[in-house]
Amino acid sequence: MDTQTVLLIITLSYVIGSFPTAYIVGRLNGFNIFNVGSGNMGTTNVLRALGLGWGALVFLVDISKGILAVWLARQIAPGNSQASASAISAVAVVTGHNWSFIASLISGSIRGGKGAATAGGTWLIIMPAFVMAVPLVIMALIIATTRYMSLGVLVSTFVGGLILLGLVLTHQMDPAYLLYALVGLMVFYRHRDNIKRLLAGNERRLGERAEVQK
Repeated sequence: MDTQTVLLIITLSYVIGSFPTAYIVGRLNGFNIFNVGSGNMGTTNVLRALGLGWGALVFLVDISKGILAVWLARQIAPGNSQASASAISAVAVVTGHNWSFIASLISGSIRGGKGAATAGGTWLIIMPAFVMAVPLVIMALIIATTRYMSLGVLVSTFVGGLILLGLVLTHQMDPAYLLYALVGLMVFYRHRDNIKRLLAGNERRLGERAEVQK
C-alpha cells in the first residue's frame, strides 16, 4: 500500500471508532456518561446505569464500528494488501474508541471507552470462522459463572492473542496480522484499573447498579 492509502485507512478507522455511542445514549436519557460509575464510555457503564436494553444497543453499535472500519479498509486497499489494511484498521478503530476525539471535544479532556466491544467487531471480521467463536464462548462462560465482565474480556482477549499467534506461526494467516497484537495490548492497558480491583477482590460484578447524576 502507498502512504496515502495507509493514512486514509487510519483516518477513516479512527473517526469511526471515535463515535461516542455511550455518551449519546446517556444524553438521550438525560445524563452525562462521564459522571456515571467508572466514568467510562462503554457498554458496562451503560448496563449499570440503564439496564440491559440500552447496554445491548451500545454493545451492538460499538461492535459494528469495528466491523465497518475493517470492511471499509478492505475496500480501499489493493488486493495484495488486505491483511495489512485489516490489521492497521483494527488498531486505528480501537484507538479511536479508546481515545475519542469527539468525546474529548465534548468533555474537554481525553476520554473514551476500553475497546472491548469495538475490538470484538474487528475480531469477527478478521478471524477465520472455525476459530472465531472460541474467545467469545470463553468470555460468556466466565461472565456467566463469575459476573466479572472485565475478567471475561481480559481472558478472552489473551486467548484470542494466542490463537492469532498460532495461526500466523502455522501459516494459516498472514504475518501482517501480528500488528493486531496492539489491539489486545490496548484492551489490557485500558483495563488496568479493573485488573487492580480484580487482584484486590473489590471489582464490581455485572448487575450492580451505578449511580446516575443528571
